[in-house]
Amino acid sequence: MSLKLLKSTFTVGGMTSISRIFGLIRDIVIARFFGAGLGVDVFIVAFRIPNFLRRLFAEGGFSQAFVPVLAEYKEQRDEKDVHALIDQTAATLSLVLFIVTILGVVISPVLISIFAPGFIGDSAKHTLASDLLKITFPYILFISLTAFAGSILNTYKRFAVPSFTPVLLNLSLIICAIWLAPLMETPVKALAWGVFIAGVVQLLFQLPFLLQIRMLPRPGFNRDPEGVKRILKLMLPILFAVSIVQINLLIDTLIASFLVTGSISWLYFSDRLVEFPLGVFGIALATVILPNLSEKHAQGSSENFSNMLDWALRWVFLISLPAAIGLITLAAPLLTTLFQYKEFSSYDVEMASQSLIAYSVGLPAFVLIKVLSAGFFSRQDTKTPVKIGVIAMFTNLVLNLLLVGPLAHTGLALATSLSACLQAIILYWVLKRDRVYILKSGWMAFLFKIMAGITLMGLLVFVGAGENVVWYQWSVFQRVSNLCLWVFAGMAVYFIVLMILGLRLKEMTAPVQSV
Repeated sequence: MSLKLLKSTFTVGGMTSISRIFGLIRDIVIARFFGAGLGVDVFIVAFRIPNFLRRLFAEGGFSQAFVPVLAEYKEQRDEKDVHALIDQTAATLSLVLFIVTILGVVISPVLISIFAPGFIGDSAKHTLASDLLKITFPYILFISLTAFAGSILNTYKRFAVPSFTPVLLNLSLIICAIWLAPLMETPVKALAWGVFIAGVVQLLFQLPFLLQIRMLPRPGFNRDPEGVKRILKLMLPILFAVSIVQINLLIDTLIASFLVTGSISWLYFSDRLVEFPLGVFGIALATVILPNLSEKHAQGSSENFSNMLDWALRWVFLISLPAAIGLITLAAPLLTTLFQYKEFSSYDVEMASQSLIAYSVGLPAFVLIKVLSAGFFSRQDTKTPVKIGVIAMFTNLVLNLLLVGPLAHTGLALATSLSACLQAIILYWVLKRDRVYILKSGWMAFLFKIMAGITLMGLLVFVGAGENVVWYQWSVFQRVSNLCLWVFAGMAVYFIVLMILGLRLKEMTAPVQSV
Protein backbone atom coordinates (compact mmCIF):
# COMPACT_ATOMS: atom_id res chain seq x y z
CA MET A 1 0.00 0.00 0.00
CA SER A 2 1.16 3.49 -0.80
CA LEU A 3 1.05 6.49 1.49
CA LYS A 4 -2.60 7.12 0.61
CA LEU A 5 -3.94 5.74 3.90
CA LEU A 6 -1.65 7.88 6.03
CA LYS A 7 -2.26 10.92 3.83
CA SER A 8 -6.01 10.38 4.17
CA THR A 9 -5.64 10.17 7.95
CA PHE A 10 -3.69 13.44 8.03
CA THR A 11 -6.20 15.03 5.65
CA VAL A 12 -9.06 14.14 7.99
CA GLY A 13 -6.94 15.11 10.99
CA GLY A 14 -6.01 18.43 9.40
CA MET A 15 -9.59 19.32 8.58
CA THR A 16 -10.71 18.14 12.01
CA SER A 17 -7.97 20.30 13.54
CA ILE A 18 -9.51 23.34 11.90
CA SER A 19 -12.88 22.32 13.30
CA ARG A 20 -11.46 21.72 16.78
CA ILE A 21 -9.64 25.06 16.75
CA PHE A 22 -12.90 26.79 15.93
CA GLY A 23 -14.52 24.61 18.58
CA LEU A 24 -12.06 25.93 21.14
CA ILE A 25 -12.75 29.48 19.98
CA ARG A 26 -16.45 28.72 20.36
CA ASP A 27 -15.94 27.47 23.92
CA ILE A 28 -13.75 30.48 24.75
CA VAL A 29 -16.54 32.77 23.53
CA ILE A 30 -19.18 30.86 25.53
CA ALA A 31 -17.02 30.87 28.67
CA ARG A 32 -16.27 34.58 28.26
CA PHE A 33 -19.86 35.72 27.70
CA PHE A 34 -21.82 33.15 29.72
CA GLY A 35 -19.39 31.73 32.33
CA ALA A 36 -19.95 28.36 34.05
CA GLY A 37 -23.37 28.95 35.56
CA LEU A 38 -27.05 28.21 35.09
CA GLY A 39 -27.32 29.33 31.45
CA VAL A 40 -24.44 27.19 30.18
CA ASP A 41 -25.46 24.22 32.35
CA VAL A 42 -28.91 24.32 30.78
CA PHE A 43 -27.64 24.80 27.21
CA ILE A 44 -25.22 21.89 27.57
CA VAL A 45 -28.08 19.59 28.58
CA ALA A 46 -30.31 20.89 25.77
CA PHE A 47 -27.55 20.39 23.21
CA ARG A 48 -26.19 17.10 24.58
CA ILE A 49 -29.51 15.27 24.10
CA PRO A 50 -29.77 15.75 20.29
CA ASN A 51 -25.98 15.51 20.05
CA PHE A 52 -26.14 12.12 21.77
CA LEU A 53 -28.88 10.94 19.41
CA ARG A 54 -26.82 12.28 16.49
CA ARG A 55 -23.94 10.05 17.51
CA LEU A 56 -26.33 7.11 17.72
CA PHE A 57 -28.15 7.68 14.43
CA ALA A 58 -25.34 9.35 12.51
CA GLU A 59 -21.66 8.93 13.40
CA GLY A 60 -22.39 5.94 15.60
CA GLY A 61 -24.81 3.23 14.59
CA PHE A 62 -25.73 4.36 11.12
CA SER A 63 -22.31 5.20 9.69
CA GLN A 64 -20.67 2.10 11.14
CA ALA A 65 -23.38 -0.10 9.60
CA PHE A 66 -23.81 1.76 6.31
CA VAL A 67 -20.15 2.13 5.26
CA PRO A 68 -19.28 -1.62 5.24
CA VAL A 69 -22.40 -2.45 3.21
CA LEU A 70 -21.83 0.44 0.79
CA ALA A 71 -18.16 -0.56 0.45
CA GLU A 72 -19.25 -4.11 -0.40
CA TYR A 73 -21.69 -2.82 -3.04
CA LYS A 74 -18.97 -0.57 -4.47
CA GLU A 75 -16.52 -3.49 -4.72
CA GLN A 76 -18.85 -6.25 -5.90
CA ARG A 77 -21.82 -4.65 -7.70
CA ASP A 78 -22.50 -2.16 -10.47
CA GLU A 79 -23.26 1.56 -10.10
CA LYS A 80 -27.01 1.05 -10.54
CA ASP A 81 -27.14 -1.15 -7.43
CA VAL A 82 -25.08 1.37 -5.48
CA HIS A 83 -27.51 4.15 -6.41
CA ALA A 84 -30.47 1.98 -5.43
CA LEU A 85 -28.98 1.34 -1.98
CA ILE A 86 -28.24 5.03 -1.43
CA ASP A 87 -31.71 6.14 -2.58
CA GLN A 88 -33.56 3.62 -0.41
CA THR A 89 -31.38 4.40 2.60
CA ALA A 90 -31.95 8.14 2.18
CA ALA A 91 -35.73 7.68 2.13
CA THR A 92 -35.80 5.35 5.13
CA LEU A 93 -33.40 7.42 7.22
CA SER A 94 -35.24 10.68 6.46
CA LEU A 95 -38.61 9.22 7.46
CA VAL A 96 -37.33 7.78 10.74
CA LEU A 97 -35.48 10.97 11.64
CA PHE A 98 -38.50 13.16 10.85
CA ILE A 99 -40.70 11.14 13.19
CA VAL A 100 -38.05 11.16 15.94
CA THR A 101 -37.61 14.93 15.57
CA ILE A 102 -41.33 15.71 15.86
CA LEU A 103 -41.63 13.42 18.86
CA GLY A 104 -38.56 14.95 20.53
CA VAL A 105 -39.87 18.50 20.20
CA VAL A 106 -43.29 17.55 21.60
CA ILE A 107 -41.96 15.70 24.65
CA SER A 108 -38.98 17.98 25.35
CA PRO A 109 -40.02 18.61 29.01
CA VAL A 110 -40.14 14.84 29.58
CA LEU A 111 -36.71 14.37 28.00
CA ILE A 112 -35.21 17.04 30.25
CA SER A 113 -36.70 15.27 33.28
CA ILE A 114 -35.14 11.99 32.12
CA PHE A 115 -31.69 13.26 31.15
CA ALA A 116 -31.33 15.92 33.88
CA PRO A 117 -33.58 14.86 36.77
CA GLY A 118 -31.74 17.25 39.05
CA PHE A 119 -33.48 20.09 37.19
CA ILE A 120 -36.95 18.91 38.26
CA GLY A 121 -36.70 20.65 41.62
CA ASP A 122 -35.72 23.94 39.96
CA SER A 123 -38.60 25.17 37.77
CA ALA A 124 -36.51 27.95 36.17
CA LYS A 125 -33.82 25.49 35.05
CA HIS A 126 -36.33 22.91 33.85
CA THR A 127 -38.44 25.40 31.88
CA LEU A 128 -35.45 27.04 30.23
CA ALA A 129 -33.90 23.66 29.36
CA SER A 130 -37.20 22.51 27.79
CA ASP A 131 -37.45 25.71 25.72
CA LEU A 132 -33.89 25.33 24.47
CA LEU A 133 -34.39 21.65 23.63
CA LYS A 134 -37.37 22.51 21.41
CA ILE A 135 -34.99 24.63 19.33
CA THR A 136 -31.98 22.29 19.34
CA PHE A 137 -33.74 18.96 18.82
CA PRO A 138 -34.28 19.32 15.02
CA TYR A 139 -30.47 19.31 14.79
CA ILE A 140 -30.71 15.51 14.92
CA LEU A 141 -32.57 15.47 11.59
CA PHE A 142 -30.21 17.74 9.67
CA ILE A 143 -26.93 16.48 11.11
CA SER A 144 -27.82 12.80 10.68
CA LEU A 145 -28.52 13.40 6.99
CA THR A 146 -25.23 15.30 6.88
CA ALA A 147 -23.49 12.24 8.34
CA PHE A 148 -25.23 10.07 5.73
CA ALA A 149 -23.80 12.26 2.99
CA GLY A 150 -20.41 12.19 4.69
CA SER A 151 -20.45 8.38 4.82
CA ILE A 152 -20.92 8.23 1.06
CA LEU A 153 -18.05 10.68 0.52
CA ASN A 154 -15.80 8.73 2.92
CA THR A 155 -16.52 5.46 1.12
CA TYR A 156 -15.42 7.11 -2.10
CA LYS A 157 -12.26 8.32 -0.30
CA ARG A 158 -13.37 11.98 -0.28
CA PHE A 159 -12.46 12.54 3.38
CA ALA A 160 -11.76 16.28 3.45
CA VAL A 161 -15.30 17.64 3.02
CA PRO A 162 -17.02 15.62 5.81
CA SER A 163 -14.12 16.41 8.14
CA PHE A 164 -14.35 20.16 7.47
CA THR A 165 -18.15 20.34 7.83
CA PRO A 166 -18.22 20.64 11.70
CA VAL A 167 -16.43 23.99 11.34
CA LEU A 168 -19.80 25.39 10.27
CA LEU A 169 -21.38 24.44 13.62
CA ASN A 170 -18.66 26.26 15.52
CA LEU A 171 -18.90 29.33 13.31
CA SER A 172 -22.67 29.42 13.75
CA LEU A 173 -22.40 29.25 17.55
CA ILE A 174 -19.66 31.90 17.66
CA ILE A 175 -21.69 34.31 15.50
CA CYS A 176 -24.89 33.74 17.49
CA ALA A 177 -23.09 34.11 20.85
CA ILE A 178 -21.47 37.41 19.89
CA TRP A 179 -24.13 39.11 17.75
CA LEU A 180 -27.48 37.41 18.34
CA ALA A 181 -27.33 36.87 22.12
CA PRO A 182 -27.29 40.62 23.02
CA LEU A 183 -30.50 41.07 21.00
CA MET A 184 -32.44 38.37 22.84
CA GLU A 185 -34.38 38.63 26.09
CA THR A 186 -32.84 35.30 27.16
CA PRO A 187 -29.30 35.48 25.68
CA VAL A 188 -28.53 31.76 26.03
CA LYS A 189 -31.32 30.97 23.55
CA ALA A 190 -29.05 32.42 20.86
CA LEU A 191 -26.81 29.37 21.33
CA ALA A 192 -29.77 27.06 20.73
CA TRP A 193 -30.62 28.89 17.48
CA GLY A 194 -26.96 28.63 16.52
CA VAL A 195 -27.24 24.83 16.74
CA PHE A 196 -30.42 24.78 14.62
CA ILE A 197 -28.95 27.02 11.91
CA ALA A 198 -25.74 24.97 11.82
CA GLY A 199 -27.67 21.77 11.15
CA VAL A 200 -29.27 23.21 8.02
CA VAL A 201 -26.06 24.80 6.73
CA GLN A 202 -23.96 21.65 7.22
CA LEU A 203 -26.41 19.53 5.21
CA LEU A 204 -26.58 22.01 2.34
CA PHE A 205 -22.78 22.26 2.28
CA GLN A 206 -22.34 18.54 1.51
CA LEU A 207 -24.80 18.26 -1.38
CA PRO A 208 -22.66 19.78 -4.20
CA PHE A 209 -19.85 17.34 -3.43
CA LEU A 210 -22.22 14.37 -3.68
CA LEU A 211 -23.35 15.73 -7.02
CA GLN A 212 -19.71 15.96 -8.08
CA ILE A 213 -19.18 12.19 -7.62
CA ARG A 214 -22.65 11.46 -9.08
CA MET A 215 -23.96 10.02 -5.82
CA LEU A 216 -26.55 12.64 -4.85
CA PRO A 217 -29.45 10.65 -3.31
CA ARG A 218 -32.87 10.61 -4.93
CA PRO A 219 -34.90 9.34 -1.98
CA GLY A 220 -37.33 6.60 -2.89
CA PHE A 221 -38.74 3.42 -1.41
CA ASN A 222 -38.66 -0.05 -3.02
CA ARG A 223 -35.27 0.63 -4.64
CA ASP A 224 -33.25 -1.83 -2.54
CA PRO A 225 -35.21 -2.90 0.56
CA GLU A 226 -32.95 -5.91 1.15
CA GLY A 227 -29.85 -3.72 1.36
CA VAL A 228 -31.52 -1.40 3.85
CA LYS A 229 -32.67 -4.37 5.93
CA ARG A 230 -29.04 -5.49 6.13
CA ILE A 231 -28.00 -2.02 7.28
CA LEU A 232 -30.76 -1.89 9.90
CA LYS A 233 -29.86 -5.37 11.14
CA LEU A 234 -26.25 -4.27 11.59
CA MET A 235 -27.24 -0.86 12.92
CA LEU A 236 -29.43 -1.83 15.86
CA PRO A 237 -26.67 -3.41 17.96
CA ILE A 238 -24.10 -0.82 16.80
CA LEU A 239 -26.40 1.93 18.06
CA PHE A 240 -25.53 0.76 21.52
CA ALA A 241 -22.01 -0.58 21.08
CA VAL A 242 -20.35 2.42 19.44
CA SER A 243 -22.08 4.93 21.71
CA ILE A 244 -21.02 3.55 25.08
CA VAL A 245 -18.70 6.48 25.77
CA GLN A 246 -21.51 8.89 24.89
CA ILE A 247 -23.97 7.01 27.09
CA ASN A 248 -21.44 7.24 29.89
CA LEU A 249 -21.12 10.99 29.34
CA LEU A 250 -24.90 11.31 29.49
CA ILE A 251 -24.94 9.38 32.75
CA ASP A 252 -22.31 11.82 34.00
CA THR A 253 -24.59 14.72 33.03
CA LEU A 254 -27.59 13.07 34.69
CA ILE A 255 -25.78 12.56 37.99
CA ALA A 256 -24.03 15.96 37.75
CA SER A 257 -27.45 17.64 37.54
CA PHE A 258 -27.78 16.77 41.26
CA LEU A 259 -24.43 18.35 42.13
CA VAL A 260 -23.66 22.04 42.71
CA THR A 261 -24.38 24.50 39.90
CA GLY A 262 -21.38 24.61 37.57
CA SER A 263 -20.62 20.88 37.73
CA ILE A 264 -22.08 20.21 34.29
CA SER A 265 -20.09 23.12 32.85
CA TRP A 266 -16.84 21.93 34.45
CA LEU A 267 -17.34 18.48 32.96
CA TYR A 268 -18.22 20.01 29.59
CA PHE A 269 -15.17 22.27 29.28
CA SER A 270 -12.77 19.54 30.42
CA ASP A 271 -14.38 17.02 28.07
CA ARG A 272 -14.01 19.50 25.20
CA LEU A 273 -10.24 19.64 25.68
CA VAL A 274 -10.01 15.84 25.64
CA GLU A 275 -12.19 15.81 22.51
CA PHE A 276 -9.59 17.91 20.70
CA PRO A 277 -6.88 15.22 20.30
CA LEU A 278 -9.57 12.54 20.13
CA GLY A 279 -11.20 14.25 17.17
CA VAL A 280 -8.04 15.43 15.44
CA PHE A 281 -6.40 12.02 15.51
CA GLY A 282 -8.59 9.26 16.98
CA ILE A 283 -11.78 9.86 15.04
CA ALA A 284 -9.76 10.78 11.94
CA LEU A 285 -7.91 7.47 12.04
CA ALA A 286 -11.09 5.48 12.69
CA THR A 287 -12.91 7.33 9.87
CA VAL A 288 -10.20 6.46 7.36
CA ILE A 289 -9.56 2.91 8.51
CA LEU A 290 -13.21 1.72 8.51
CA PRO A 291 -13.78 1.79 4.71
CA ASN A 292 -10.27 0.42 4.13
CA LEU A 293 -10.77 -2.47 6.57
CA SER A 294 -14.20 -3.10 5.02
CA GLU A 295 -12.54 -3.26 1.61
CA LYS A 296 -9.91 -5.75 2.85
CA HIS A 297 -12.64 -7.92 4.39
CA ALA A 298 -14.68 -7.84 1.17
CA GLN A 299 -11.55 -8.97 -0.70
CA GLY A 300 -11.01 -11.83 1.79
CA SER A 301 -7.52 -10.54 2.67
CA SER A 302 -7.24 -11.48 6.37
CA GLU A 303 -3.46 -10.92 6.62
CA ASN A 304 -3.66 -7.41 5.16
CA PHE A 305 -6.64 -6.75 7.43
CA SER A 306 -4.55 -7.66 10.50
CA ASN A 307 -1.53 -5.68 9.27
CA MET A 308 -3.65 -2.57 8.76
CA LEU A 309 -5.10 -2.88 12.26
CA ASP A 310 -1.60 -3.33 13.72
CA TRP A 311 -0.41 -0.20 11.89
CA ALA A 312 -3.36 1.80 13.23
CA LEU A 313 -2.78 0.64 16.81
CA ARG A 314 0.86 1.72 16.71
CA TRP A 315 -0.22 5.20 15.66
CA VAL A 316 -2.78 5.25 18.48
CA PHE A 317 -0.09 4.71 21.11
CA LEU A 318 2.41 7.02 19.39
CA ILE A 319 0.01 9.99 19.49
CA SER A 320 -2.53 9.40 22.27
CA LEU A 321 -0.12 8.64 25.13
CA PRO A 322 1.87 11.92 24.87
CA ALA A 323 -1.40 13.80 24.29
CA ALA A 324 -2.81 12.37 27.53
CA ILE A 325 0.35 13.26 29.50
CA GLY A 326 0.29 16.75 28.00
CA LEU A 327 -3.31 17.32 29.08
CA ILE A 328 -2.61 16.04 32.58
CA THR A 329 0.49 18.18 33.17
CA LEU A 330 -0.97 21.31 31.53
CA ALA A 331 -4.59 20.96 32.71
CA ALA A 332 -4.85 24.21 34.67
CA PRO A 333 -2.64 26.27 32.31
CA LEU A 334 -4.76 25.16 29.33
CA LEU A 335 -8.04 26.01 31.03
CA THR A 336 -6.67 29.31 32.33
CA THR A 337 -5.34 30.38 28.94
CA LEU A 338 -8.46 29.40 27.03
CA PHE A 339 -11.35 30.14 29.38
CA GLN A 340 -10.45 32.15 32.51
CA TYR A 341 -11.82 35.54 31.48
CA LYS A 342 -14.75 37.61 32.75
CA GLU A 343 -17.43 35.12 33.89
CA PHE A 344 -15.12 32.07 34.10
CA SER A 345 -13.27 32.30 37.45
CA SER A 346 -10.06 30.76 38.81
CA TYR A 347 -12.29 28.53 40.96
CA ASP A 348 -13.93 27.23 37.76
CA VAL A 349 -10.44 26.51 36.41
CA GLU A 350 -9.51 24.50 39.50
CA MET A 351 -12.71 22.47 39.34
CA ALA A 352 -12.54 21.86 35.59
CA SER A 353 -8.84 20.93 35.75
CA GLN A 354 -9.64 18.11 38.16
CA SER A 355 -12.12 16.54 35.74
CA LEU A 356 -9.79 17.23 32.79
CA ILE A 357 -7.05 15.17 34.45
CA ALA A 358 -9.55 12.39 35.13
CA TYR A 359 -10.80 12.37 31.52
CA SER A 360 -7.22 12.49 30.19
CA VAL A 361 -6.45 9.18 31.90
CA GLY A 362 -8.91 7.58 29.51
CA LEU A 363 -7.83 9.38 26.32
CA PRO A 364 -5.78 6.45 24.90
CA ALA A 365 -8.69 4.12 25.65
CA PHE A 366 -11.18 6.44 23.91
CA VAL A 367 -9.01 6.36 20.77
CA LEU A 368 -8.44 2.60 21.01
CA ILE A 369 -12.19 1.98 21.20
CA LYS A 370 -12.70 3.88 17.93
CA VAL A 371 -10.03 1.87 16.10
CA LEU A 372 -10.71 -1.54 17.65
CA SER A 373 -14.46 -1.19 17.04
CA ALA A 374 -13.69 -0.68 13.35
CA GLY A 375 -12.08 -4.13 13.44
CA PHE A 376 -15.49 -5.58 14.29
CA PHE A 377 -17.81 -3.33 12.30
CA SER A 378 -15.78 -3.66 9.08
CA ARG A 379 -16.43 -7.42 9.25
CA GLN A 380 -20.13 -6.73 9.95
CA ASP A 381 -19.78 -8.25 13.43
CA THR A 382 -21.99 -6.16 15.67
CA LYS A 383 -22.98 -8.58 18.41
CA THR A 384 -19.56 -8.80 20.03
CA PRO A 385 -19.07 -5.04 20.57
CA VAL A 386 -22.59 -4.87 22.04
CA LYS A 387 -21.79 -7.45 24.70
CA ILE A 388 -18.55 -5.67 25.53
CA GLY A 389 -20.36 -2.33 25.56
CA VAL A 390 -22.90 -3.58 28.09
CA ILE A 391 -20.07 -4.59 30.43
CA ALA A 392 -18.49 -1.14 30.05
CA MET A 393 -21.74 0.71 30.64
CA PHE A 394 -22.58 -1.12 33.85
CA THR A 395 -18.98 -0.74 35.03
CA ASN A 396 -19.28 3.00 34.48
CA LEU A 397 -22.56 3.16 36.37
CA VAL A 398 -21.14 1.28 39.36
CA LEU A 399 -17.98 3.41 39.38
CA ASN A 400 -20.08 6.59 39.13
CA LEU A 401 -22.00 5.64 42.25
CA LEU A 402 -18.80 4.70 44.10
CA LEU A 403 -16.75 7.75 43.11
CA VAL A 404 -19.27 10.63 42.95
CA GLY A 405 -19.50 10.79 46.76
CA PRO A 406 -15.82 11.34 47.57
CA LEU A 407 -14.78 13.02 44.29
CA ALA A 408 -17.99 14.81 43.10
CA HIS A 409 -17.82 15.72 39.39
CA THR A 410 -14.22 14.47 39.13
CA GLY A 411 -15.40 11.01 40.16
CA LEU A 412 -17.82 10.99 37.22
CA ALA A 413 -15.01 11.79 34.79
CA LEU A 414 -12.72 9.17 36.30
CA ALA A 415 -15.46 6.53 36.12
CA THR A 416 -15.89 7.25 32.40
CA SER A 417 -12.15 6.86 31.82
CA LEU A 418 -11.81 3.62 33.78
CA SER A 419 -14.81 2.00 32.07
CA ALA A 420 -13.39 3.02 28.67
CA CYS A 421 -10.07 1.35 29.59
CA LEU A 422 -11.92 -1.86 30.41
CA GLN A 423 -13.87 -1.69 27.14
CA ALA A 424 -10.70 -1.20 25.08
CA ILE A 425 -8.92 -4.09 26.81
CA ILE A 426 -11.77 -6.51 26.14
CA LEU A 427 -12.15 -5.41 22.50
CA TYR A 428 -8.44 -6.01 21.96
CA TRP A 429 -8.50 -9.38 23.73
CA VAL A 430 -11.40 -10.69 21.62
CA LEU A 431 -9.81 -9.60 18.32
CA LYS A 432 -6.57 -11.28 19.35
CA ARG A 433 -8.30 -14.40 20.69
CA ASP A 434 -10.21 -14.89 17.43
CA ARG A 435 -7.00 -14.27 15.44
CA VAL A 436 -8.65 -11.43 13.55
CA TYR A 437 -5.71 -9.39 14.76
CA ILE A 438 -2.28 -11.04 14.99
CA LEU A 439 0.27 -9.04 16.94
CA LYS A 440 3.32 -8.24 14.85
CA SER A 441 6.84 -8.29 16.26
CA GLY A 442 8.55 -5.27 17.80
CA TRP A 443 5.80 -4.05 20.12
CA MET A 444 7.82 -4.22 23.37
CA ALA A 445 10.66 -2.13 21.96
CA PHE A 446 8.15 0.26 20.40
CA LEU A 447 6.31 0.82 23.70
CA PHE A 448 9.59 1.22 25.63
CA LYS A 449 10.62 4.07 23.34
CA ILE A 450 7.26 5.79 23.75
CA MET A 451 7.33 5.42 27.56
CA ALA A 452 10.84 6.89 27.71
CA GLY A 453 9.72 9.81 25.55
CA ILE A 454 6.57 10.65 27.51
CA THR A 455 8.39 10.33 30.87
CA LEU A 456 10.98 12.95 29.96
CA MET A 457 8.35 15.10 28.25
CA GLY A 458 6.08 14.98 31.30
CA LEU A 459 8.86 15.88 33.72
CA LEU A 460 9.97 18.84 31.60
CA VAL A 461 6.47 20.26 31.21
CA PHE A 462 5.46 19.66 34.85
CA VAL A 463 8.54 21.45 36.21
CA GLY A 464 8.58 24.16 33.55
CA ALA A 465 4.90 25.15 33.73
CA GLY A 466 5.15 26.09 37.42
CA GLU A 467 2.37 26.86 39.90
CA ASN A 468 -1.20 27.43 38.73
CA VAL A 469 -1.56 30.67 40.70
CA VAL A 470 1.09 32.31 38.51
CA TRP A 471 -0.97 31.61 35.40
CA TYR A 472 -4.02 33.32 36.96
CA GLN A 473 -2.01 36.54 37.37
CA TRP A 474 -0.55 36.66 33.85
CA SER A 475 -1.89 38.67 30.92
CA VAL A 476 -3.35 36.97 27.86
CA PHE A 477 -0.05 37.34 25.98
CA GLN A 478 1.96 35.80 28.84
CA ARG A 479 -0.45 32.89 29.11
CA VAL A 480 -0.50 32.15 25.39
CA SER A 481 3.26 32.51 24.91
CA ASN A 482 4.11 30.32 27.90
CA LEU A 483 1.55 27.69 26.93
CA CYS A 484 2.94 27.52 23.39
CA LEU A 485 6.48 27.35 24.79
CA TRP A 486 5.80 24.31 26.97
CA VAL A 487 3.58 22.54 24.45
CA PHE A 488 6.22 22.77 21.71
CA ALA A 489 9.07 22.07 24.15
CA GLY A 490 7.29 18.93 25.31
CA MET A 491 6.65 17.78 21.74
CA ALA A 492 10.29 18.44 20.80
CA VAL A 493 11.63 16.42 23.74
CA TYR A 494 9.25 13.55 23.00
CA PHE A 495 10.20 13.20 19.34
CA ILE A 496 13.93 13.79 20.00
CA VAL A 497 13.90 10.91 22.51
CA LEU A 498 12.14 8.70 19.96
CA MET A 499 14.74 9.61 17.35
CA ILE A 500 17.66 8.93 19.71
CA LEU A 501 16.19 5.54 20.58
CA GLY A 502 15.90 4.66 16.90
CA LEU A 503 12.20 5.09 16.13
CA ARG A 504 11.74 6.45 12.61
CA LEU A 505 8.33 7.76 11.61
CA LYS A 506 8.97 6.85 7.97
CA GLU A 507 8.87 3.20 9.06
CA MET A 508 5.23 3.73 10.06
CA THR A 509 3.99 5.42 6.91
CA ALA A 510 1.80 2.50 5.81
CA PRO A 511 0.81 -1.01 6.88
CA VAL A 512 2.71 -3.93 5.39
CA GLN A 513 0.83 -5.70 2.61
CA SER A 514 1.00 -9.39 1.84
CA VAL A 515 1.74 -10.43 -1.70
